[in-house]
Amino acid sequence: MCVQQILADLVAIPSLPGTPNGVVTDCLLAHLQHDGVEVSLLPGPEGDRANLFVTIGPRDQPGYILSGHSDVVSVDNQIWATDPFRLAVHGEKLTGRGTTDMKGFLACMLAMAPEFAAMQLRRPVHLAFSYDEEIGCRGVGHMIARLPELCAPPMGAIIGEPSGIHPVLSHKGKQALELRFTGKAGHSSNPTLGENAIYAAADMLLHIRGMAESMEHDGPFDARFIPAHSTCQAGVVRGGAAVNIIPDSAEIQFEARAIPGIDPRSLSAPIIEHIDALNAEAKTAGRNLSAAWRETSSYPALPPCEDRGFVELMERLSGRSSVQAVSYGTEAGLYHQAGIPSIICGPGDIARAHGPDEFILQSELRDCMAMLRGLGAELCRDA
Repeated sequence: MCVQQILADLVAIPSLPGTPNGVVTDCLLAHLQHDGVEVSLLPGPEGDRANLFVTIGPRDQPGYILSGHSDVVSVDNQIWATDPFRLAVHGEKLTGRGTTDMKGFLACMLAMAPEFAAMQLRRPVHLAFSYDEEIGCRGVGHMIARLPELCAPPMGAIIGEPSGIHPVLSHKGKQALELRFTGKAGHSSNPTLGENAIYAAADMLLHIRGMAESMEHDGPFDARFIPAHSTCQAGVVRGGAAVNIIPDSAEIQFEARAIPGIDPRSLSAPIIEHIDALNAEAKTAGRNLSAAWRETSSYPALPPCEDRGFVELMERLSGRSSVQAVSYGTEAGLYHQAGIPSIICGPGDIARAHGPDEFILQSELRDCMAMLRGLGAELCRDA
């Protein structure tokens, strides 16, 4: 089956993160029914979703992993010119949710499966399909933990996030927190009868802005990135019920993005210290005020790939020069953390991801298929 038809099948499934993924998993399995393709279904701890790990070729030999996530972001509050879950074809342009991020790469993986199976591979190629990447790379770690029982130690992992088929060698890490503030409600005509949770959240917002300014001015710095330093921000603020009620609750969604060499959790430490100090002061003063935090997602940075042979291989297969670093994050950091050299390289442009009328070009899919065929030829050489 051609790449475009496979992509249409995948786009038709609104595989949102944090929800059961049986429908998209069944679609993947249906496209993997070929002789010589060994499929492992790996249920996650949630019980209603699973990763897929596929081996083609001799599993006792080290090979390469092609990795991609099957979930896509929501289309809520977006205005599309076409149905986002029906692939629209306009010449070279293929429009639909997930075409670029990253069902285009998944379609190429699936289209290549029978071709890989027909090759005389001396080293294997593994296809890894993960879930819940869009909410913090939550699924892939469970699959990575099981790799020792599934295959020989891999030579490298190619994460097919949209990069214009340029090998990307490094990215930032991230931690996201939900911060909750609880006060005491009351009628706004007498503020002394309540405890305003929004004011407590406002103090935290000023603290976050100060942290962000310190990162910008004081570093540390890594000139490969834009911006060349770690960052943090408050991205969502909620609170209150009505203008005449003292708000007894407020919420901040916070994130920190760390350059390689910096633990994202260390960037969030001042937030937790601020919350601890607020709770201690409120308890001492007998105030009806408290704060709490929880981590909503995190993933490590991807340091520069030190395997020069792997970098040169990807430059040769892609026909493109390497990009030293990007500021967004991927599952590559988790593969690296497990000791697997990792490079990002896939079709499409990250600037198209997550927005309305997301698209990929057929030429980009053709280039990706050519790269994967080249990888197959490489794996046919003497081990």
